[in-house]
Amino acid sequence: MFNAITISSIFVLDQDEALAFYVDKLGFEVRTDQDLGFMRWLTVGVPGQPDRELLLERPGAPAHDDSTAEQVRELVTKGAGGGWIGLATDDIHKTYEELTAKGVEFTEPPTERPYGIDCGLRDPFGNAIRINQAK
Repeated sequence: MFNAITISSIFVLDQDEALAFYVDKLGFEVRTDQDLGFMRWLTVGVPGQPDRELLLERPGAPAHDDSTAEQVRELVTKGAGGGWIGLATDDIHKTYEELTAKGVEFTEPPTERPYGIDCGLRDPFGNAIRINQAK
């Protein structure tokens, strides 16, 4: 029936701040930055993975009415927006050092797990990000 997931989204409160974090700090590339009038369609992706995009979505139209958008913004502000991203790397220690040098703050350093080594961080809006180096 389906052969791929092409776009996923997370809620962000400020798309310019999100863009700076995901592009300048994490090294993602801009895929689409389009003003649709009723919303800004802003997607980023990992270089070399053209078939997968992350929509940096601001709560509001067309998905939410004003009242619902405000409730979602409150949840995002509390770090309870529900966003979660998993990233893979071949060298987690190098990735950790490079991101730390760029000012990225981690919630957990690289830690051995049964499935590999992983570490955790949050974006500026509380969305959880896990980075994994598989065994």
